[in-house]
Amino acid sequence: MLEEFKKFAMRGNVLDMAVGIIIGAAFGSIVKSLVADVIMPPIGLLLGGVDFADLFITLKEGASAGPYLTLASAQEAGAVVISYGVFFNSVMSFLIVAFAVFLLIRTVNNLHKEEETPAAEPTTKECPKCYSSISIKATRCPHCTSEIE
Repeated sequence: MLEEFKKFAMRGNVLDMAVGIIIGAAFGSIVKSLVADVIMPPIGLLLGGVDFADLFITLKEGASAGPYLTLASAQEAGAVVISYGVFFNSVMSFLIVAFAVFLLIRTVNNLHKEEETPAAEPTTKECPKCYSSISIKATRCPHCTSEIE
């Protein structure tokens, strides 16, 4: 049983999948940082200095009364909040990852199209008189004996 598991684990597909998962997780953290640290700050600046990570709605105040200036201060006070700014950042991260996956799949599909073999040269043609299939090199139809140009 141990040998079977070793054989299964060492197959190319399993190793490829493991590498893909590890690289995907690293890519996800890079995209999350890209959204939170690079994309959203300029957008927030354009919208009047808004930090999307601090956008929230207070449903119930915590131990100390609000208003809370940041999401962290609301969470420290134990307030129940809807963090729609963090959700918006997550949606942006998802869209970037989805677009990157789309580009990857599109590139792979284009490579597969290029690898396809071109259509083989025809080896037969049709006799214009009797419409029989004859060799492409034939100068006379073997069925109706007419001459082919």
